Amino acid sequence: MTPQTIRKIFQRFQKADPHPTTELVYHSDFELLVAVILSAQATDKSVNKATKNLFPIANTPEKMLKLGEQGLTEKIKSIGLYKSKAKNIIATCQLLVTKFDSRIPETRELLETLPGVGRKTANVMLNTCFNQPTIAVDTHLFRLANRIGLAPGSTPLAVEKKLLACIPAAFMQHAHHWLILHGRYVCTARKPHCPTCIIKDLCEYPHKTVGT
Repeated sequence: MTPQTIRKIFQRFQKADPHPTTELVYHSDFELLVAVILSAQATDKSVNKATKNLFPIANTPEKMLKLGEQGLTEKIKSIGLYKSKAKNIIATCQLLVTKFDSRIPETRELLETLPGVGRKTANVMLNTCFNQPTIAVDTHLFRLANRIGLAPGSTPLAVEKKLLACIPAAFMQHAHHWLILHGRYVCTARKPHCPTCIIKDLCEYPHKTVGT
């Protein structure tokens, strides 16, 4: 895909949605961190449903520690892998309190020292909370980047590196959210909605659909 085509793609995304953001509901950096950890192999909708009752009583590391692993487990048991996620979140809160003065660290290296935080979660935090030009490659974005020819790669890291190299700097801050939302609602896994896609004439996918 040529640089000119890539620029056109992001110009259209920008025009359609100038200020995209995550669909996770949060009111602080800490709440977003917890929500992103919970979102692994789970939908944003299911996470929001759980955190709606969790955050009013545990919206800081100290309050989460007071709730405890068992109490947290009860609040998030509707989410997949809830036991391991509860364990990781409590361990993360302990580190935040003892090592980071209850603040979310602002580098990938430090973020990845927190239990339950991998490269994708760290990238979400860096982009959404700290306005860093990062790309968090989830299943939607990985599929989209390969399908439309934007940044083909065999691994999420390979796709991430290609995206960072090819996306114009002017669009980098919001690129992560534009691509994820497009993959989630338009270029869907089973059947992409090509007739209503705003970049269908720029996309290199050879098997475009003709009906909704």
